[in-house]
Amino acid sequence: MNHKYFYQFLEPLSNELALLAKELEHSVFTSPRTMLTHSRVFIENILKSVMKEEGISEVPQMTIVERINLLNEQGILIKDVLNDLHSIRMTGNQAAHQTRMFRYSESLTSWEALYNVVKWYIESYGPISTTVPEYKEPCLPRDEQLDLDELLARLVSLEKTLSAKETPTMQAAHAEVAATITDKGDPTTEGYSTIRKISYMDKHVDIPFFLRDAFLLPQRFQKSETFLIRLGEVQQARFVSELPHDLVDLHKHVKRYNEKNDKTFFEELTTFVQEELTRREIAHARRGELLFFYKSDYIVVTEELSAIPLSPEEFSGIPSLLKQLKQNGIMNVGQLPKELVSLAKYANVGTLTIEKLFDQIKGKQVG
Repeated sequence: MNHKYFYQFLEPLSNELALLAKELEHSVFTSPRTMLTHSRVFIENILKSVMKEEGISEVPQMTIVERINLLNEQGILIKDVLNDLHSIRMTGNQAAHQTRMFRYSESLTSWEALYNVVKWYIESYGPISTTVPEYKEPCLPRDEQLDLDELLARLVSLEKTLSAKETPTMQAAHAEVAATITDKGDPTTEGYSTIRKISYMDKHVDIPFFLRDAFLLPQRFQKSETFLIRLGEVQQARFVSELPHDLVDLHKHVKRYNEKNDKTFFEELTTFVQEELTRREIAHARRGELLFFYKSDYIVVTEELSAIPLSPEEFSGIPSLLKQLKQNGIMNVGQLPKELVSLAKYANVGTLTIEKLFDQIKGKQVG
């Protein structure tokens, strides 16, 4: 279904720019960091368009602040628009580099600043037939909740399209971008109720609703990893939903394992559930953030952190892992899996190697 959005009036001028504004509107309340970071691309394309209209030549690798200063020096920008451009730029830079939590009020401030910039641009350079509606704060419908990965993928796709074509001329675009938002539910109101109990001898662990079909990644169970791999080969214990009510005799599904393996797996399953509960609380508290997890610890993946190359110069003591990642086309931090223990699938990569990588990435965070 095609839902109306605030900047729909931009579609005849630039379909991509209008759709980029649509994604920013969706992210105001769901991911302030995403909204603030990608707002810079929006104003950069406005600035490019103004320079084109004014006959000002482009300079290779020109930054947003250089464009703002150049237009201001030539008396093209009015004071309020100048202030709004700098506000969007500076807050966007903070969102790209800092790990602190960004507030809804900050994304709302940038949303209003974007409106002021667009209104000034349309009134100064747009067609007379284009009418800018009165300012309106965004409101995300209940049935359109955020899937952050999908949102970021669409933003990057739109930004690449804007960069590749002559967007400064504000010609009508013809590319179509999927606009369906995936509903993931609300972690604050559902998912924590106990759906079942899994026992071993006289002990049990409560399985919350959100984990009922969770994948049991063998690498998450250090002492039971091989046991789980063998069980998986006979289609047992791949998911929480496949586990029996009582883990006693689970080992009988495979050869060369015994009661001790059942007990150890139960202990690690209990730890796994606790870690997942902690992760869910962190993910909710930092809603709209991209996170790397290792056990119950985490890293906020900023734009700056994401761009760091996975090279021996940046990461020491893990040459074999870095070489294998490069062979698989994983060249920078942002391409790593969110669940870092899955890297244990690589040859000669164990817990210590993953801990080294995690600790070194965390050490590169900017607070």
